[in-house]
Amino acid sequence: MTAASAAAPPLSPWVLSAFWCGSAFQWLVLLLILMPANIVQFVGEAQKGTYLGTLTAIGAVMALVLPPIVGARSDRSGRRLPYLRLGVGINLAGLAVMALAVTLLGGLSGFWVYVLGFLLVQFGNNYATAPYSALIPQLVPPAQRGRYSGVMAMLQAGGQLLGAVVALVVTFLALPQAVAFAFVAVALVVPAVVTMRGVHETPPTPQERRDMAAAPTLSLRQLFAHQPFLWVFVTRLLFALGQYSVQPFLQYYAADVLGQRNAGTATSIMLACIIVGSIGSAFLGGRLSDRLGRKPVIYVAGGTMAAAALLLLIAPNFAVALVLALLFGLGFGAFTSVDWALGSDAMPSRSSYARDMGVWHVAFTAPQLSSAPQGALLDWGNARGGNLGYTLVFGIAALFFLLGVILVRRVPEQAHAPATQT
Repeated sequence: MTAASAAAPPLSPWVLSAFWCGSAFQWLVLLLILMPANIVQFVGEAQKGTYLGTLTAIGAVMALVLPPIVGARSDRSGRRLPYLRLGVGINLAGLAVMALAVTLLGGLSGFWVYVLGFLLVQFGNNYATAPYSALIPQLVPPAQRGRYSGVMAMLQAGGQLLGAVVALVVTFLALPQAVAFAFVAVALVVPAVVTMRGVHETPPTPQERRDMAAAPTLSLRQLFAHQPFLWVFVTRLLFALGQYSVQPFLQYYAADVLGQRNAGTATSIMLACIIVGSIGSAFLGGRLSDRLGRKPVIYVAGGTMAAAALLLLIAPNFAVALVLALLFGLGFGAFTSVDWALGSDAMPSRSSYARDMGVWHVAFTAPQLSSAPQGALLDWGNARGGNLGYTLVFGIAALFFLLGVILVRRVPEQAHAPATQT
């Protein structure tokens, strides 16, 4: 994005963040509804946790490596939208492969074709979002980032809510798996088009290209030596570890602990409660963070999520679990509303926004690797009876949330100041 585009009239936060709505829809339906059910179809009940955790971890490797590389290329070119267009196309191809595998194939051979499709989805989505992530710190003044981050959180929550409703309908009507994947594809494309048509970027001039090439870029060592970035990275890593300790196995929790016969439907209802709660707190949390600072909102959000994760272990029935899901959503929405504002505040250099946001995004994607050992731990604990596996993984999630709350205190207050221009 050139200096001219940066000086253009402010973009609507709804247009700027529209793509996050479709991306959120995709990941909720894939990770929490389709993939858990598809894995059972491929490998059976006994090893479902292990294979699901392994699949999530394989995809996380892609999400770990790609964003900083693509972000750096985007910074050098000064363009964001071409990466979004190509990434969405590859993402759609991956969804098609996954649908083919689950519809026409079975057993381990079908599973590995499914893995291939999931890797394409991960590649395409990360190829698109690494440059796209740079738009908030690049185009939005620091004093307004909380509001923009809150809108983004609301759109993410709205996409997730729509995903939960669609998943519920697909499960209730027993529609073919291919239909569910088609819904995901449409929900991804439409918001992407809104963002691509609404965000206007001008190709950089030869002089602007020379200026970008000459601008100093921090090495990774220098980036992590920048204290605001370091501690924002660490705290986001801990919150994501808490999320991925529980999220992939929520459908199994509904069946094994809450005794729900239709675990897919029960999971969709629980997710709807989480999302309704997050919508309620997202926009308010973002606006409050512009006035009061980011950290007070994080304190309340993290404590709420930790309490909800622990209380889910002793929920006596499905109705109580739904109330706790709503409580967790209130915390999650408040955290998400501040998350991007806090990260944007911590970016040290305008010359490498996309690269640095890609590195920062690793703090969210890398914890997906924990799903493999967490899945194995889940199976190991449950094999010993008493749903011990769920006690272990939910307890670990609460611990991560609490550590995130404690360590966010280390984020320097100057992280809430404008980024350094280089």
